[in-house]
Amino acid sequence: MLRDSDILSQLLSRRPKTSLGRDFYTAPEVYDADMRLIWTRDWVYVASAPEIAKPGNFVTVQIGDYSVIVVRGNDNVVRAFHNSCRHRGSRICQTAKGSNPKLVCPYHQWTYELDGRLLWARDMGKDFDASKHGLKPVHCDMAAGMIFICLAETAPDFAPVKAEADRYTAKHTLADLKVAHQSTIIEKGNWKLVLENNRECYHCSGSHPSLCRTFNDDPNLVGADDSVSSPAGAAHVARCEAAGLPSKYIIDPNEQWRLVRIPFVGDAVSYTMDGKAAVKKMLPGMPFANAGSLLFFHYPNTWNHFLSDHVLNFRVLPVSPTETQVTTTWLVHKDAVEGEDYDIQRLTEVWEATNDEDRHVVEQNQLGINSPAYEPGPYSDLQESGVIQFIDWYVATLQNRMVGRKVIAAE
Repeated sequence: MLRDSDILSQLLSRRPKTSLGRDFYTAPEVYDADMRLIWTRDWVYVASAPEIAKPGNFVTVQIGDYSVIVVRGNDNVVRAFHNSCRHRGSRICQTAKGSNPKLVCPYHQWTYELDGRLLWARDMGKDFDASKHGLKPVHCDMAAGMIFICLAETAPDFAPVKAEADRYTAKHTLADLKVAHQSTIIEKGNWKLVLENNRECYHCSGSHPSLCRTFNDDPNLVGADDSVSSPAGAAHVARCEAAGLPSKYIIDPNEQWRLVRIPFVGDAVSYTMDGKAAVKKMLPGMPFANAGSLLFFHYPNTWNHFLSDHVLNFRVLPVSPTETQVTTTWLVHKDAVEGEDYDIQRLTEVWEATNDEDRHVVEQNQLGINSPAYEPGPYSDLQESGVIQFIDWYVATLQNRMVGRKVIAAE
């Protein structure tokens, strides 16, 4: 059985620019460390704001052992609460999403306001103080029209990413979007394999025929390095910046998040089989159709594509050491009419295919790592700079938090 000190020892002895050891993709103890020291300590993306557009709309999300309700209040404020009744702990919201004027525990009907206050609890006696039994809050904030929560007692500063993500996505007029489609799949692979696969396009030409019709797999565009290293990327950024679209590569000093706008292949303007727009009604703030894709990454669990005609949000949540849930949300202009302005199959077919292809890639990767013969291999500086950047962030984050907890001394 691995102790935290064993995990820390492996982190400290890891060779730079190589994949992680087998335990980091398979061991329950490492998965537990990930949940304790990353997933319950960092800001995690949970839902697109249009998913809960009206008061009473809610979504629930499971992060390790924590079930969380995210709900829009009557004051239009989005809040998050632990999904555990203050009476005897039953889950209050038992579905993935829904809408209710109040939050009512189905067990004994304790009733909470949408802001978490306990409104009614039957037969609790005259000395019962309802004000002391409101729902336990969870840190909740929004960036780029995306809702993030943090389970830590004290949340990290969210202001820097919020400011930049809001600035970069402002012209995509996120308040004017609606959900056109959403899909969720389970990939039988460790969550880090899902992120690693996303952070490179080394595999794209061999795995994603539909995506590569429009997505430019030039590593100088999609890697972790500044996009100006590509003349095409530099020209695209300059053109977009001149039109009032923030586009230059920007990265968090701690490398947890980044933003950059990249061009599509040739004359393409969207992720479609023919490269033409997927939605006739362009997002109202965009100055032109061929603005490419604004990429927004935030570790540990989201990557996103902001286009001129629609937006794609991706959410990754760990299920077990070797299972990961991936949810994709397609957002279009709120006035776009299905069947007139867009067709669901045309809008979603490229990424539905790509997600399934990535699922297969990740699952085969996991099966190979399960073998005792697996040993860490080298990353390509050119093709896998994004993977190197993600793994470096992961290793540094886990290592620093383990050292901060003085795990060696404690054990």
